[in-house]
Amino acid sequence: MLTTIVIVGLGLIGGSLSLALRRNPDCHVIGYDVDANTVRTAKRIDVIDEMAYSLARSVRDADIIIFATPVNTTKKLLQEATKWTLKPGAVLVDTGSTKKEIVDLANSLQLPFIGGHPMAGSHKSGVTAARAHLFENAYFILCPSDYVTQQQVDDFNQLLQPAKAKVLQLSATEHDEMTAVVSHFPHLVAASLVHQLNASSDNPLTAQLAAGGFRDTTRIASSNPIMWRDITLQNRDQLLEQLDHWMIEMQRVKRLVMTSDPVEIEDYFQQAKTKRDNLPSHTQGAFFSTFDLYIDVPDYPGVISEVTGLLAAHQLSLLNIRIIETREDLFGILVISFQSDDDRNRAMACIHAETNYETYIA
Repeated sequence: MLTTIVIVGLGLIGGSLSLALRRNPDCHVIGYDVDANTVRTAKRIDVIDEMAYSLARSVRDADIIIFATPVNTTKKLLQEATKWTLKPGAVLVDTGSTKKEIVDLANSLQLPFIGGHPMAGSHKSGVTAARAHLFENAYFILCPSDYVTQQQVDDFNQLLQPAKAKVLQLSATEHDEMTAVVSHFPHLVAASLVHQLNASSDNPLTAQLAAGGFRDTTRIASSNPIMWRDITLQNRDQLLEQLDHWMIEMQRVKRLVMTSDPVEIEDYFQQAKTKRDNLPSHTQGAFFSTFDLYIDVPDYPGVISEVTGLLAAHQLSLLNIRIIETREDLFGILVISFQSDDDRNRAMACIHAETNYETYIA
């Protein structure tokens, strides 16, 4: 039986969801975006099956309506949805990074809603960056509202199977608690570290030294400020709780530094190292992450094209490439980022087989 899906918002996430869902021959995807040019582009590059000219009209026959929009926009759309004529059994889904506020709103409006959060992303944006494999091995969280049945949740989960994501069902509160710890709060810390860099030194050499480990540690501070403004406001209570814990932890660190007990300080770093080393390294987590390979290459003209040419010959796609000039506790001057752990392993294998360069995973 044909399942009609309307996707509202044809950016990276909306476009990639469309491509993934259309792997199922029984799914028909209608795309809508406030930017008519985006809709036309999506149809032209075959991201969607059909263009929606009127959202209210298109949703009448939809089985699933997915809001791939910022949370504040989704809240407005949920208000509009109370005036739409929906098909019996139709379900609304979103893709936002916070869940409790949006699920609470859906409950108050008595809408059949599943809060969704695909924990995947890319260094690119827009519908032209959409990829059917974007969600492979990434977590896709589902937070049902009070007005959907478990069968409706299971049916949507089944539709997601071609995306090859790791689907988890949580309450909205559980979702926001966990993402506050592993995603939202680390963004605040990364931003604060960058502010501290600016405030702590007028020496221009400091910024050059920050091009190494500091740059990698604070990478997520380069994320969209508007999106993170909204996330901070929407998950305010959980972030305040994490800030309280962080301040206690920083007082502990301050005490360690003041007492200067070498055994205690070493133990602090050892515990952190053990915990960090035991984190899963072969799957996507809450952040968009790349799989980086460090390559110890000699510094001579043509060495980068030699390596990239070798990878191209093995049909390995690169997400990013950079040269590390400031290195501390890292091997290799060349860093290449891949989409998956499998691609990184294949790259290591061909480099080991055809060159004498050492490769490392940090």
